Amino acid sequence: MSEQISSALAAKVANAVSVLQQAVAEYEEGKVVFANSLGAEDVVITDLISKNTPDLGMFVLDTGRLPEETLKLLADVEALYGNLKVQVYYPEAADVEAYVSENGVNAFYQSQDLRKGCCQVRKIKPLKRALSSRDAWITGLRREQSVTRDEIGFKEYDEGNQLDKFNPLADWTEQDIWDYIRANKVPYNELHDKNYPSIGCAPCTRAIAEGEDVRAGRWWWENPETRECGLHGGAKDGATEAKPVNVMDFLPKD
Repeated sequence: MSEQISSALAAKVANAVSVLQQAVAEYEEGKVVFANSLGAEDVVITDLISKNTPDLGMFVLDTGRLPEETLKLLADVEALYGNLKVQVYYPEAADVEAYVSENGVNAFYQSQDLRKGCCQVRKIKPLKRALSSRDAWITGLRREQSVTRDEIGFKEYDEGNQLDKFNPLADWTEQDIWDYIRANKVPYNELHDKNYPSIGCAPCTRAIAEGEDVRAGRWWWENPETRECGLHGGAKDGATEAKPVNVMDFLPKD
Protein backbone atom coordinates (compact mmCIF):
# COMPACT_ATOMS: atom_id res chain seq x y z
CA MET A 1 0.00 0.00 0.00
CA SER A 2 1.22 3.46 -0.85
CA GLU A 3 0.21 4.93 2.51
CA GLN A 4 -0.05 3.39 5.94
CA ILE A 5 -3.42 2.23 7.22
CA SER A 6 -4.49 1.38 10.76
CA SER A 7 -4.06 -2.12 12.13
CA ALA A 8 -7.84 -2.37 12.48
CA LEU A 9 -8.36 -1.63 8.79
CA ALA A 10 -5.49 -3.94 7.84
CA ALA A 11 -7.34 -6.73 9.65
CA LYS A 12 -10.53 -5.93 7.73
CA VAL A 13 -8.59 -5.95 4.46
CA ALA A 14 -7.17 -9.37 5.31
CA ASN A 15 -10.65 -10.67 6.11
CA ALA A 16 -12.10 -9.24 2.88
CA VAL A 17 -9.33 -10.93 0.88
CA SER A 18 -10.08 -14.17 2.73
CA VAL A 19 -13.77 -13.89 1.75
CA LEU A 20 -12.80 -13.37 -1.90
CA GLN A 21 -10.41 -16.31 -1.78
CA GLN A 22 -13.11 -18.44 -0.17
CA ALA A 23 -15.51 -17.55 -2.97
CA VAL A 24 -12.95 -18.53 -5.61
CA ALA A 25 -12.10 -21.78 -3.83
CA GLU A 26 -15.68 -22.93 -3.31
CA TYR A 27 -16.86 -22.76 -6.91
CA GLU A 28 -15.70 -23.83 -10.32
CA GLU A 29 -14.01 -21.25 -12.50
CA GLY A 30 -16.54 -18.83 -13.93
CA LYS A 31 -19.27 -19.79 -11.48
CA VAL A 32 -18.72 -16.86 -9.11
CA VAL A 33 -18.66 -13.23 -10.27
CA PHE A 34 -18.38 -9.73 -8.83
CA ALA A 35 -21.24 -7.32 -9.57
CA ASN A 36 -19.36 -4.04 -9.84
CA SER A 37 -21.59 -0.97 -9.41
CA LEU A 38 -18.53 1.32 -9.57
CA GLY A 39 -19.46 2.84 -6.21
CA ALA A 40 -16.84 3.60 -3.57
CA GLU A 41 -17.19 0.14 -2.03
CA ASP A 42 -16.91 -1.58 -5.37
CA VAL A 43 -13.74 0.18 -6.47
CA VAL A 44 -12.20 -1.07 -3.21
CA ILE A 45 -13.26 -4.62 -4.09
CA THR A 46 -11.94 -4.13 -7.63
CA ASP A 47 -8.55 -3.19 -6.22
CA LEU A 48 -8.58 -6.17 -3.84
CA ILE A 49 -9.50 -8.56 -6.66
CA SER A 50 -6.76 -7.20 -8.93
CA LYS A 51 -4.16 -7.75 -6.22
CA ASN A 52 -5.34 -11.07 -4.83
CA THR A 53 -7.83 -12.97 -7.04
CA PRO A 54 -7.42 -11.54 -10.57
CA ASP A 55 -9.07 -14.52 -12.24
CA LEU A 56 -12.36 -13.66 -10.57
CA GLY A 57 -14.70 -12.23 -13.19
CA MET A 58 -16.74 -9.06 -12.79
CA PHE A 59 -19.51 -7.26 -14.58
CA VAL A 60 -21.10 -3.81 -14.71
CA LEU A 61 -24.75 -3.05 -15.47
CA ASP A 62 -24.96 -0.08 -17.85
CA THR A 63 -28.60 0.96 -17.60
CA GLY A 64 -28.38 3.49 -20.40
CA ARG A 65 -29.00 6.32 -17.91
CA LEU A 66 -25.71 6.29 -16.00
CA PRO A 67 -23.95 9.60 -15.28
CA GLU A 68 -21.05 10.47 -17.54
CA GLU A 69 -18.78 10.41 -14.47
CA THR A 70 -19.65 6.74 -13.90
CA LEU A 71 -18.84 5.82 -17.49
CA LYS A 72 -15.55 7.69 -17.22
CA LEU A 73 -14.72 5.70 -14.10
CA LEU A 74 -15.49 2.45 -15.94
CA ALA A 75 -12.97 3.43 -18.62
CA ASP A 76 -10.42 4.38 -15.96
CA VAL A 77 -10.87 1.04 -14.17
CA GLU A 78 -10.42 -0.91 -17.40
CA ALA A 79 -7.27 1.06 -18.21
CA LEU A 80 -5.70 0.80 -14.74
CA TYR A 81 -6.51 -2.83 -13.99
CA GLY A 82 -5.34 -4.46 -17.17
CA ASN A 83 -5.30 -7.91 -15.52
CA LEU A 84 -9.08 -7.83 -15.03
CA LYS A 85 -11.87 -8.54 -17.47
CA VAL A 86 -14.95 -6.38 -16.98
CA GLN A 87 -18.07 -7.50 -18.85
CA VAL A 88 -20.78 -4.89 -19.42
CA TYR A 89 -24.46 -5.86 -19.58
CA TYR A 90 -27.08 -3.58 -21.13
CA PRO A 91 -30.88 -3.69 -21.02
CA GLU A 92 -32.64 -5.21 -23.99
CA ALA A 93 -33.46 -2.45 -26.46
CA ALA A 94 -36.95 -3.82 -27.06
CA ASP A 95 -37.70 -3.71 -23.33
CA VAL A 96 -36.58 -0.09 -23.02
CA GLU A 97 -38.50 0.93 -26.12
CA ALA A 98 -41.69 -0.73 -24.86
CA TYR A 99 -41.40 0.84 -21.40
CA VAL A 100 -40.75 4.35 -22.75
CA SER A 101 -43.45 4.03 -25.42
CA GLU A 102 -46.06 3.03 -22.86
CA ASN A 103 -45.03 5.20 -19.90
CA GLY A 104 -42.77 8.02 -21.08
CA VAL A 105 -39.03 8.60 -20.87
CA ASN A 106 -39.07 9.78 -17.22
CA ALA A 107 -42.09 7.85 -15.97
CA PHE A 108 -40.22 6.69 -12.87
CA TYR A 109 -40.97 10.03 -11.19
CA GLN A 110 -44.71 9.39 -11.36
CA SER A 111 -45.08 6.41 -9.02
CA GLN A 112 -43.16 3.74 -7.16
CA ASP A 113 -44.58 1.06 -9.46
CA LEU A 114 -43.36 2.86 -12.56
CA ARG A 115 -39.95 3.40 -10.97
CA LYS A 116 -39.67 -0.27 -10.10
CA GLY A 117 -40.78 -1.11 -13.63
CA CYS A 118 -37.90 0.96 -14.99
CA CYS A 119 -35.49 -0.75 -12.60
CA GLN A 120 -36.86 -4.10 -13.75
CA VAL A 121 -36.08 -3.32 -17.38
CA ARG A 122 -32.76 -1.56 -16.91
CA LYS A 123 -31.26 -3.41 -13.92
CA ILE A 124 -33.06 -6.55 -12.76
CA LYS A 125 -33.41 -8.29 -16.12
CA PRO A 126 -29.77 -7.60 -17.10
CA LEU A 127 -28.70 -8.82 -13.65
CA LYS A 128 -30.63 -12.05 -14.20
CA ARG A 129 -28.72 -12.56 -17.46
CA ALA A 130 -25.41 -11.84 -15.76
CA LEU A 131 -26.13 -14.36 -13.01
CA SER A 132 -27.90 -16.98 -15.09
CA SER A 133 -24.92 -19.36 -15.27
CA ARG A 134 -23.45 -18.56 -11.83
CA ASP A 135 -23.53 -20.28 -8.47
CA ALA A 136 -22.54 -17.23 -6.42
CA TRP A 137 -21.96 -13.50 -6.69
CA ILE A 138 -19.99 -10.86 -4.83
CA THR A 139 -21.32 -7.42 -3.84
CA GLY A 140 -20.16 -4.28 -2.03
CA LEU A 141 -23.00 -4.25 0.51
CA ARG A 142 -22.11 -2.97 3.98
CA ARG A 143 -24.07 -3.14 7.24
CA GLU A 144 -23.53 0.56 7.91
CA GLN A 145 -25.15 1.67 4.64
CA SER A 146 -28.69 1.53 5.97
CA VAL A 147 -30.88 -0.28 8.45
CA THR A 148 -32.20 -2.39 5.58
CA ARG A 149 -28.72 -3.91 5.42
CA ASP A 150 -27.52 -3.98 9.02
CA GLU A 151 -27.74 -7.77 9.34
CA ILE A 152 -25.94 -8.86 6.17
CA GLY A 153 -23.26 -11.50 6.53
CA PHE A 154 -19.98 -12.11 4.74
CA LYS A 155 -21.71 -15.05 3.07
CA GLU A 156 -25.45 -15.58 2.82
CA TYR A 157 -28.00 -17.22 0.60
CA ASP A 158 -29.69 -14.92 -1.89
CA GLU A 159 -33.23 -16.26 -2.03
CA GLY A 160 -34.30 -13.89 -4.81
CA ASN A 161 -31.59 -15.04 -7.21
CA GLN A 162 -31.30 -18.58 -5.84
CA LEU A 163 -27.53 -18.51 -5.34
CA ASP A 164 -24.93 -17.66 -2.71
CA LYS A 165 -23.85 -14.07 -2.11
CA PHE A 166 -20.56 -12.86 -0.65
CA ASN A 167 -20.24 -9.40 0.94
CA PRO A 168 -16.52 -9.01 1.74
CA LEU A 169 -16.92 -5.45 3.08
CA ALA A 170 -19.92 -6.21 5.30
CA ASP A 171 -18.26 -4.85 8.45
CA TRP A 172 -16.45 -1.88 6.85
CA THR A 173 -17.37 1.69 7.78
CA GLU A 174 -17.50 4.70 5.47
CA GLN A 175 -14.23 5.83 7.01
CA ASP A 176 -12.66 2.45 6.22
CA ILE A 177 -13.68 2.73 2.58
CA TRP A 178 -12.13 6.15 2.09
CA ASP A 179 -9.02 5.34 4.11
CA TYR A 180 -8.41 2.41 1.77
CA ILE A 181 -9.09 4.45 -1.36
CA ARG A 182 -6.73 7.17 -0.19
CA ALA A 183 -3.97 4.75 0.89
CA ASN A 184 -4.06 2.84 -2.38
CA LYS A 185 -4.84 5.73 -4.72
CA VAL A 186 -7.85 3.86 -6.07
CA PRO A 187 -9.81 5.72 -8.79
CA TYR A 188 -13.33 6.66 -7.74
CA ASN A 189 -16.38 8.42 -9.14
CA GLU A 190 -15.88 12.19 -9.36
CA LEU A 191 -19.46 12.69 -8.14
CA HIS A 192 -18.35 11.64 -4.66
CA ASP A 193 -16.46 14.93 -4.50
CA LYS A 194 -19.78 16.70 -5.04
CA ASN A 195 -21.57 15.08 -2.09
CA TYR A 196 -22.99 12.06 -3.91
CA PRO A 197 -22.33 9.17 -1.49
CA SER A 198 -24.63 6.74 -3.33
CA ILE A 199 -24.69 6.88 -7.13
CA GLY A 200 -27.13 5.19 -9.47
CA CYS A 201 -28.79 6.35 -12.66
CA ALA A 202 -28.44 10.08 -13.34
CA PRO A 203 -32.13 11.05 -13.11
CA CYS A 204 -32.57 9.04 -9.91
CA THR A 205 -29.54 10.34 -8.02
CA ARG A 206 -28.82 13.73 -6.49
CA ALA A 207 -26.36 15.23 -4.04
CA ILE A 208 -27.25 15.17 -0.36
CA ALA A 209 -27.08 17.94 2.23
CA GLU A 210 -24.83 17.73 5.26
CA GLY A 211 -26.31 15.41 7.87
CA GLU A 212 -28.69 13.61 5.50
CA ASP A 213 -28.58 9.83 5.42
CA VAL A 214 -26.25 8.21 2.92
CA ARG A 215 -29.06 7.10 0.58
CA ALA A 216 -31.13 10.28 0.77
CA GLY A 217 -30.08 11.16 -2.76
CA ARG A 218 -31.48 7.94 -4.27
CA TRP A 219 -35.13 8.04 -5.40
CA TRP A 220 -35.61 11.01 -3.07
CA TRP A 221 -39.25 11.49 -4.12
CA GLU A 222 -40.21 8.17 -2.50
CA ASN A 223 -40.55 7.13 1.13
CA PRO A 224 -37.21 5.98 2.62
CA GLU A 225 -38.43 2.42 3.20
CA THR A 226 -38.91 1.85 -0.55
CA ARG A 227 -35.46 2.96 -1.70
CA GLU A 228 -34.19 -0.37 -3.00
CA CYS A 229 -34.20 -1.21 -6.68
CA GLY A 230 -34.61 -4.97 -6.32
CA LEU A 231 -31.04 -6.01 -7.06
CA HIS A 232 -30.72 -7.04 -3.42
CA GLY A 233 -34.16 -8.41 -2.80
CA GLY A 234 -33.17 -10.04 0.48
CA ALA A 235 -32.55 -6.70 2.19
CA LYS A 236 -34.53 -6.29 5.38
CA ASP A 237 -37.86 -4.48 4.94
CA GLY A 238 -39.43 -1.88 7.18
CA ALA A 239 -36.59 0.62 7.41
CA THR A 240 -37.38 4.29 7.84
CA GLU A 241 -33.99 5.89 7.44
CA ALA A 242 -30.32 5.16 6.97
CA LYS A 243 -27.56 6.23 9.29
CA PRO A 244 -26.56 9.91 9.01
CA VAL A 245 -23.27 10.65 7.31
CA ASN A 246 -21.54 13.60 5.72
CA VAL A 247 -19.64 12.10 2.80
CA MET A 248 -17.32 15.09 2.60
CA ASP A 249 -15.82 14.07 5.95
CA PHE A 250 -14.35 10.94 4.37
CA LEU A 251 -13.20 12.03 0.94
CA PRO A 252 -9.47 12.08 0.18
CA LYS A 253 -8.09 15.56 0.71
CA ASP A 254 -5.23 17.15 -1.19
